[in-house]
Amino acid sequence: MSSREKILAAIKQHQPEASALPSLTGLSGNMPGTLEAYRKVLEGLGGVLFEIKAESEIPAILAQQYPGLQRVIAASDIQRTWANEDPHLLEDVDMAIVPGQWGVAENGAIWITEEDIHVRVLPFICQHLAIVLPRERLLPTMHEAYEQIGAPQSGFGVFIAGPSKTADIEQSLVLGAHGAKSLVVFVIG
Repeated sequence: MSSREKILAAIKQHQPEASALPSLTGLSGNMPGTLEAYRKVLEGLGGVLFEIKAESEIPAILAQQYPGLQRVIAASDIQRTWANEDPHLLEDVDMAIVPGQWGVAENGAIWITEEDIHVRVLPFICQHLAIVLPRERLLPTMHEAYEQIGAPQSGFGVFIAGPSKTADIEQSLVLGAHGAKSLVVFVIG
């Protein structure tokens, strides 16, 4: 066993116990959890939303909106065993399509987990990101989202809102500085 493996094994044996998130009762605001409210915030962040009836509609929409895509990967196509592969094998992914668990109207964020995407780096290494979210999974505020998430069920989860952007360098807006250059959300239902 290498020293790296020994260190990782020791860390794995000494994980803290999972605990439930604190109650946020009474802290939620009056933001509506509607598709219209979510769309307004998402588009303000630079994202795009499409309402669809079935996931089978996604390839045609992507072909129209992003005609130059070369490599498109759906998280459902990646096997759980892929997690031990080199993440650099995904460096040329033009579009990643991942499932979202919860959408939040107040900030346009969507909760995704390692359980659904299988490879943590996928939504960050791709050029463009598409998230598929059931309409009934839209919530008004982050408070409700935390109540729904409860105790963490997987090793990794993240809220993603809008395409990656920063204005740190010379106060100039840069898209895709530390993640996808664009975000498209497909709401099913």
